[in-house]
Amino acid sequence: MKTHNGMRPQDIAVLLKIICYSDTEWLHKQLADDLSISKSETSESLSRSVYAGLLAEDKKTVNKQALKGFLIHGLKFVFPIQGGTLAIGIHTASMAPILRDYFPEETPYVWPSKTGSHRGLLIEPLYPGAVEASKKDPMLYDLLSLCDVFRIGKDKEVQKATALIGNIFGQGDDYISC
Repeated sequence: MKTHNGMRPQDIAVLLKIICYSDTEWLHKQLADDLSISKSETSESLSRSVYAGLLAEDKKTVNKQALKGFLIHGLKFVFPIQGGTLAIGIHTASMAPILRDYFPEETPYVWPSKTGSHRGLLIEPLYPGAVEASKKDPMLYDLLSLCDVFRIGKDKEVQKATALIGNIFGQGDDYISC
């Protein structure tokens, strides 16, 4: 059996995208294409997540409770970020569409994007393909933005993101993609 050398940022995106598929059938190639990562990296990611207990042996069923706990309590330590310089990009964290109505006065954070139109403090997305993948899937954009809240947000933002992630993961009924 292969050893586990730790999770990688794209592993989180892979798990979140599987949740986005919900009951829709999907193939590894589609997962790779949707996330803008290679098929081999997708396969390795699935194996790492099974080893970590975040994904069932069938490589299709996410352990949502474990993932939620990791996102809320561990993400900021494993994949930390700090706001950078002012830049133009796509809103994330508390200024993303899923949260902006709750926190209109908070510091805007953006992912770098040539097609972005918002000004804010630059933060690197969780993995390099996040901006492209988010353009294809609004639910994934919401989830990755919530991950940024767990990585850089203030307590009140984290509390709201925790409730929203619970709803998206099927533990509530309020989720509607922005």
